Amino acid sequence: MDNGEERTPELTTLQQKVEYMVEKTFPGEKISGRVFADLVKERGGSLSHSYFSNILAGKVTNPSEEILKALGIGFGVDWRFFKDESEVVDDVVAGLQFLAKRRTGEISGLAGRGIDDDGLDPELLQFVLSLLEDKDSKDGRDNGPEAAPGRQPG
Repeated sequence: MDNGEERTPELTTLQQKVEYMVEKTFPGEKISGRVFADLVKERGGSLSHSYFSNILAGKVTNPSEEILKALGIGFGVDWRFFKDESEVVDDVVAGLQFLAKRRTGEISGLAGRGIDDDGLDPELLQFVLSLLEDKDSKDGRDNGPEAAPGRQPG
């Protein structure tokens, strides 16, 4: 393992979670409340730009479930990530770290270690495979049958 691995940040407040998602979803960009509200609207949700700005400012700490769902729509993550004491936080952070490492080339493939008899969740497996296929098609690679998913040493 690399000692330079990104540590999971402390994400306990709504403000911390939204700031983290802004940073990871729009790296290097300054996203205004209006831009984010428009994005949520384009994706079928509803969130006012001033409410989003108030969340970022820490003025809103306990929004309705509908607001949390709008945040999820805007960031493209499970809305439960934004709930207090969310069990989804670690999953979302890990997924974002995985994607970042795939983009930089730090992760070039997957090995199934510690998988129980049921294997990977089908949705997770499909997502991972789509990422690998996207990368391979961009690289012009054909990894052949030996790279087939689900193959584990007997």
